[in-house]
Amino acid sequence: MANNHQKKNLLIKLKTALNIKGAWALVWQNAPGWTTANVAVVIVEGILPLCALLVMKQIVDTVAEAARRGDGEIGSVIFWIAVAFGLAAAMLGSRLLSEWVSEGQSMIVSDAVADVIHRKSTLVDLGYYEDPAFFNTLQRAQQEAPNRPVQIVGGLVESARSLISLVGIVVLLFAFDWWVGVILVIAAFPAAWVRLVYSRKLFRFEAEQVERERGAWYYHWIMTDAAHAKEVRLFDTGDLFIRKFRFLRSQLRTGRLSLAGHRAISELAAQAIATMALFAAFGLIAAQTVAGALTLGGMVMYFQGFQRGLHFLQGFFKGMTNLYESNLFLSHFYDFLALKPTILPPPEPLKPPSEKLRIELRDVSFSYPRMKRPALRHIDIAIAPGQVVGIVGKNGSGKSTLVKLLCRFYDPCSGSVRAEGIDLREMDPRQWRGRVAVMFQDFVHYNLSAGENIWLGDPESDLTEERIVEAATLSGAEPLIQELPAGYETILGYWFNEGRQLSKGEWQKLALARTFFKQADLVILDEPTSSLDPLAEAELFTRFRRWLGSRSAVVISHRFAAIHKADYIYVLDGGRVVEHGTHRQLLKQDRFYAELFRRQTEGEPR
Repeated sequence: MANNHQKKNLLIKLKTALNIKGAWALVWQNAPGWTTANVAVVIVEGILPLCALLVMKQIVDTVAEAARRGDGEIGSVIFWIAVAFGLAAAMLGSRLLSEWVSEGQSMIVSDAVADVIHRKSTLVDLGYYEDPAFFNTLQRAQQEAPNRPVQIVGGLVESARSLISLVGIVVLLFAFDWWVGVILVIAAFPAAWVRLVYSRKLFRFEAEQVERERGAWYYHWIMTDAAHAKEVRLFDTGDLFIRKFRFLRSQLRTGRLSLAGHRAISELAAQAIATMALFAAFGLIAAQTVAGALTLGGMVMYFQGFQRGLHFLQGFFKGMTNLYESNLFLSHFYDFLALKPTILPPPEPLKPPSEKLRIELRDVSFSYPRMKRPALRHIDIAIAPGQVVGIVGKNGSGKSTLVKLLCRFYDPCSGSVRAEGIDLREMDPRQWRGRVAVMFQDFVHYNLSAGENIWLGDPESDLTEERIVEAATLSGAEPLIQELPAGYETILGYWFNEGRQLSKGEWQKLALARTFFKQADLVILDEPTSSLDPLAEAELFTRFRRWLGSRSAVVISHRFAAIHKADYIYVLDGGRVVEHGTHRQLLKQDRFYAELFRRQTEGEPR
C-alpha cells in the first residue's frame, strides 16, 4: 500500500515537472512573434546538418573519382565545395539569428514575468508580509521565474532542433546497419540519466537552502543599504556581518560544489561510455569500407552521421532534462502565483458611503496568526464626522493593529468595523481604501521628486502644481521645498544623481503632505509629529483643524501636545480600551492617562 502511494506521488511530481503548457503559454502570450521566429529558425537549423552530411559524402566521392581518373578535372569538386560553403554560411547565419531571436524573446518574457511578480506582490494581503514562509516563496519565485520560462522554451527548441536533425540521421544509420542505431541510443542514455538524477538533487538542495540564501542576502543588504550605514559604522558591526555572510555563503558553496563534483564524476563516466560507443561504431564502419561495402565518402558520411547523431541525441536528452529541471524550479513561481488574498470583496459589494463617514469598531477582537496573546480585545470606538479622535497607549498596546483594521488590511476575528453602519467586509477593500488616507509611523522615503513624493498620495489624479502646493502648505513642507535647487522637481534621497537628502523632520512633512493630498474622508495620522519641533507641531494642528471640515480623523501619538487637543481620546493597554473621554475628563479620572500626562509635562521619563 505504501509503495503504491509512493509511486502515485512520484507520478504526480513527474507529471508536474513535465507540464510545460503553462510555461509555453506564458512565453507565447508575451512574445508570439519572437517565438514564431524561433520555431522557424529551429526547423531550418534542424535540416541543414543532414544536408551538410550528404554534401560531404558527395565531395569525398567526387574527389576520389577525380583522383581515379587522373585527368585533372575538378569542376564537379568545386561545385560541391561551393554548395558546402553555402550550407556552412547558412548554418552560421541561422545560428546567429537564433541567438538574436532567443535573446529578444528572453528579455521580453523576463520583463513580463517581473510584471506578474510585481502585480501579485501588490495584491496579496498585508498579512503575507508578516509571514516568513511568504518571503521564502517570494525569494524562490524571484530567483527562478524570470529565466525559467525562457529556459523551458529553449529546452523545447533545443530538443526540437536536435530531433529534426536526429530523425534524418537515424534513418541514414539504420539504412547502413541497425546495430549502429542501437549503439547510438545506448551511448546517449547514461548522460541523460545523470542529468535527470542531478536535476532532482539540485532542486531539493536549493529548496532546502532558501533560508540560508535569504539570510546571506539580508546581511549583504545591511552592509550596502544606506538605512544601516550609520549604525554599522558607529557600532563597528561591519566585520561581524561580513563573517555571518561568509559563513552562510560558505555553507551554500560547499553544498553546491559537492553536488557539482559528484555530477562531474558521473558525467565523466557517461561520456566515457559514449566515447567508447563512438569508436566502436567507427571500427564497424571502417571494416565495412575495407570490405568494399562502402565508398570512402560513405565511410566519412556514416562516421560523421554517427558522431553528429550522438551529439543530436545527447542534445535532445539534454533539452528534455533541462525541461524537467526548469519545470521543477518553475514550480516555485506557480506556488507564488497560487497565493490567494483573504481580504476580498463579497460577490455583490456595497459602495462606501458617499457622504460624511461615521466609523465604529463594535466589540472588535483580533489575533495575529501564530501569536498567543490577542492584539485587540473587545474594542468599542466611535469616530464621528468632523471629529478628531486621539489614541494613546504604550508600545504593544494595539494602536498599529487598530490602524490596519481601519484600512481593512485585516478583518477582525470577532466584532466588526463599520462605516455609516456598513460592515467593511461588505465593501470592496480597494474602494474602501480609496476613502482612507494614512500617514504611517514608518512612512516611506521615495527617492523621487519632491512633487511626486506628495502626488503619490493620490496617483490617479493629475499631477497639478496647485493641489500639491496646497498639501505642502498644509503640512508645513512648502518653505523647505522652495529652498530646494529645483523646487518640486528636485530629486530626493541618495539613490540618483543630484538627489538631495532631507532631515527626518522634513521627510515627515512630505509624508504628511502626501496624506493630505489624497483628500480622503477618513484621515489617520500615526505619530505625525514625532520628528517636528514644538512650534511646527502646534502650527500643523492649527492648520489641520481648519482643513479637516467634515472629515473623520484619528491621531495616534505618544506626545500629548498632539493628543490633548483631540475631541475624544481612547487609551489602550494590553489590547483593551482602559479609558476614554475628553482630555479634561481623563485628567479628572486621575488614572493611567493622567499619570502619562503628568510624567510627560513634568519632563519625567515615560
